[in-house]
Amino acid sequence: MAIYFQRGSANADLGAHDFQDALAAAFDAAGNPRRVLALPPDHTRADSRAGEITQLAYQMLGDRLTDVMPALGTHAPMTADELTYMFGSLPQELIRVHDWQNDVVTLGEVDADFVAEVTEGIYQRPWAAQVNRLLVEGGHDLILSIGQVVPHEVIGMANYNKNVFVGTGGNRGINESHYLSALYGMERIMGQCDTPLRRILNEAQDRFCKSMPLMYVLTVVESTPEGRRIVRGLFVGDTHDVFFAAGALSQEVNCFDIEPTPQTVVVTMNPKKYKRMWVANKAIYRTRMLIGDGGRLVVIAPGVAHFGESDTVDRLIRKYGYRPTPQVLQFVAENEDLQQNLGTAAHLIHGTSEGRFEIVYAPGGLSRPEIESVGYSFGDWRELMDLYQVEGLRDGWHEDREGNPFFFVSDPGLGLWRRQHHSV
Repeated sequence: MAIYFQRGSANADLGAHDFQDALAAAFDAAGNPRRVLALPPDHTRADSRAGEITQLAYQMLGDRLTDVMPALGTHAPMTADELTYMFGSLPQELIRVHDWQNDVVTLGEVDADFVAEVTEGIYQRPWAAQVNRLLVEGGHDLILSIGQVVPHEVIGMANYNKNVFVGTGGNRGINESHYLSALYGMERIMGQCDTPLRRILNEAQDRFCKSMPLMYVLTVVESTPEGRRIVRGLFVGDTHDVFFAAGALSQEVNCFDIEPTPQTVVVTMNPKKYKRMWVANKAIYRTRMLIGDGGRLVVIAPGVAHFGESDTVDRLIRKYGYRPTPQVLQFVAENEDLQQNLGTAAHLIHGTSEGRFEIVYAPGGLSRPEIESVGYSFGDWRELMDLYQVEGLRDGWHEDREGNPFFFVSDPGLGLWRRQHHSV
């Protein structure tokens, strides 16, 4: 029970041979497994290199890799084209679709006292540890959880057992995990390894997963100002130590403190990854600690054509919008539909600027009335691409066509940007 493979640094540039070494270490530590389930993320996390690692696992294991279940959480099932984009030539008959509403089992509950203690009394209900039933009933002797450790708005640093309890989790576990973190405060946790939700998930793993053959393969990927995606670290293990090791490196290469504080921040969202505002709002989460009071965030998102990942969530976003936290909490108190969808309520809280800065959203498939109805300003993505000349632009400081300064981030999902003297 340990870290079985650890390679990388802030200056490393890891590749296919490192992936192979890491997987070999995982398979050796698991005792040459005969029936393996892989849990990679979906295509919205393609930069994790988890798709490539999953392909390599198939090449190394052959028919011993019996199942590949993308850790969708509440995301929509991947299309055939998205599967090819993410996993290349991996046989698609290996793919198992996670149904977060129906196909889960509850392993147990982390008690309310523990939850209340780690959330400083902000949330005082038990938390249900739920996973897809395939993890329990599939007869696997290795469950290979693959993903990227990177700053995250719900848990501080993404992946590790979040990939299991949220990525393959159920209605209660997903919704309440997001809501309790939103109540605790997004800016208090982003970029931190030790957070309330992380403590809850670690406790759930310790209590309920002792007989589950979990093994984690974690990457740390840096996005350079020139737009390169470099794997800086690769970690394999089956204890919390493997996450904290990866998290320490991510804090070094994925958290950026910027000076002076920009009043205008411009971000672009890759249309292959970001098709729904539910995911594309990483543009807001990862830059909100950077933007100056009274400033502006410009989100150029030509792939975004929907609000939510499901009809229900889409309808709720349209109904309530991205309003300041006190207003969302009032909506929750007064409306059963939000009480039954706390994850959506958390998303609405995460997606507001709390009135501190303007959010200009420039989608490819949503109209001006639709954008303005949820509390954002509307932008034309083609006009904004021309104004800021973002094609091929490197991350950092620039001037627009009118000579006004702005700070540019090509893909905010790959890090966390903060003003130099931010406070939490």
